[in-house]
Amino acid sequence: MDNGQAIGTFWDHLDELRSCIIRMLTAIAILAIAAFGLKETLFDIVLAPKDSNFISYRLLGVEPFDIYLMNTGLTEQFMIHMKTAVYAGLLLASPYLLYELFRFVSPALYQNERRYAGRIVGSAYLMFLIGTLLNYFLVFPLTVRFLGTYQVSEEVANMLTLQSYMDTLLMLSLVMGIVFELPVVCWVMAKMGLITDSFMSQYRRHAIIIILIVAAIITPTADAFTLFVVALPIWLLYELSIAIVRITIKNKIQEHELKKD
Repeated sequence: MDNGQAIGTFWDHLDELRSCIIRMLTAIAILAIAAFGLKETLFDIVLAPKDSNFISYRLLGVEPFDIYLMNTGLTEQFMIHMKTAVYAGLLLASPYLLYELFRFVSPALYQNERRYAGRIVGSAYLMFLIGTLLNYFLVFPLTVRFLGTYQVSEEVANMLTLQSYMDTLLMLSLVMGIVFELPVVCWVMAKMGLITDSFMSQYRRHAIIIILIVAAIITPTADAFTLFVVALPIWLLYELSIAIVRITIKNKIQEHELKKD
């Protein structure tokens, strides 16, 4: 390939990348505008965990409580409305965004690399969604209930701002989404030969201590039940990761033996 062909190929890829980005941004914008227009539905979903009638509280038998949000800035509610709509648009468009990215990158991959890349992306996306949903239905409600009703004295009333509520929701959603990537990360590391199931089993006790610390940071409550409820799914993720690593290593050994034969 001469320099002219190389330059032409480069600009062709650049044009395709630009088209890909434009399609992705367009999808996000359309869905964000739709979410912005459905303000009542959007904030019914976002603000539901502060209501003691929320499904998670009913299932856990939590006693009724009252949490009120307030606004302290002239433009704050409008800006939060816009930001929340953009996040909703990004979340709703994420399957299409991943599809566009994979379609752009896949021509440069070999067939086996394309297969593994598809598995990694799909699994990572699914686990991130599960972590986000767990946060919405369990971790965030328990955190809001504890911190929103906690008082050092009855003379000091809680006046929570909408901004702090939204920041906590988004931060915890991101943290739980990342935590739930553990099985995917362990699978990739096992494929690369960096970890084994025996290593993870050997340090299980250390992992449990770390999980309890992480759970205590995510839900800063003095309630042992809340700590247990949050730590349990993370521990199950660790056990699932051990099983995934064990199966992955076993498959690698079998593939190696077949190649030798």
